[in-house]
Amino acid sequence: MAKGSYKQFCPIAMASEIVCTRWTAVLLRELLMGSTRFNDLRRSVPRMSPALLSKRLKDLEEAGIVYRAPVENEPDVEEYILTQSGKDLFPVVESLGIWGTRWVETEPSLEHLDPTLLMWDIRRHLNTTPKPKKRATIQFIYSDLPKQNRNWWLIVEPETEKIDLCSIEPGFDVNLYISTDLRTMTKIWMGFETFAKAYNEDRILLTGDTDLEEKIKIWFSLDNGLGHFSRVKKLVA
Repeated sequence: MAKGSYKQFCPIAMASEIVCTRWTAVLLRELLMGSTRFNDLRRSVPRMSPALLSKRLKDLEEAGIVYRAPVENEPDVEEYILTQSGKDLFPVVESLGIWGTRWVETEPSLEHLDPTLLMWDIRRHLNTTPKPKKRATIQFIYSDLPKQNRNWWLIVEPETEKIDLCSIEPGFDVNLYISTDLRTMTKIWMGFETFAKAYNEDRILLTGDTDLEEKIKIWFSLDNGLGHFSRVKKLVA
């Protein structure tokens, strides 16, 4: 990090040398959200090259923000765990998100739509309360995307509270189909508009289990966008 040093004793300058390099704040967001494994971090920041991800993780480790720990029963796998120094960055990253939501224009932020990033974030943070009575398979169909990116499946396991994401057909009967366009779903997830509004305007079509249909309306009305930060404060307590 010395290569980009501001050569100032100011604490803001010194902190910026660590946390303001390209992709670092986004990477910190994912670590604070609970991602610890390299492959999970890659899915969370799909536009970041593996080489740069390795470099940034090494930088954070050298700065004392994360440390590597072996995964129990998986000797060849390591996790990146936040130190107390890393956990103390939570309000910094949260404030960046709040500022961006308040002051960054909505339309320019929607120019960079990414179905992989969107669905991965939904998979990690969708609040599935009230829970389905049994395993629920939900197929998202983005009508505006090419065939290879159009279909995604969320599998909700109520007993384990686990949500799986598939980009190829998982082999389970689909309980609910959600047909929409990527822009609409992204705006809903970011909190720029409500699920109810898009549904009432026929920009979202729900087909299948009527009980699950009512639940999905509730799920997407809870903790959109920045609301996820409030759900992960326990990780940094």
